[in-house]
Amino acid sequence: MRLLLRISLAAELAGMHPQTLREYDRLGLVSPQRTQGRGRRYTMRDVEKLREVQRLSQEEGINLAGIKRILELEDALLHADEELQRLRMIAEPGRYRVFAAGSEGEVVVTAGSHRASREHHATRGGASRAVVVWNP
Repeated sequence: MRLLLRISLAAELAGMHPQTLREYDRLGLVSPQRTQGRGRRYTMRDVEKLREVQRLSQEEGINLAGIKRILELEDALLHADEELQRLRMIAEPGRYRVFAAGSEGEVVVTAGSHRASREHHATRGGASRAVVVWNP
């Protein structure tokens, strides 16, 4: 279970005024979770992000639009790195893998020797939708 903080405590921990946190939320810089009554609830990760926004603004002189772009790029890099680590964990040296796109656009690893059954082809009108990768 993650600790969720009210806006007043998150603002105090970040060294900011609660109104600043509301503005950052409106700008999409740090978007906290919401309660059913629409109250903001911040995680400690959100507080760290708020501190980084403040540092980039005050120490580096970066405007809020630039900070937003930096945060977006950092998030994209984090997700790409997580995906790379996941793919490295399932890959075995010296073996070929077949990858496909899942229904949500995610990368799906299929067994290299797996083939769809003839019954599966018959239920799809005889046409295969399988992707075959050949690497001699």
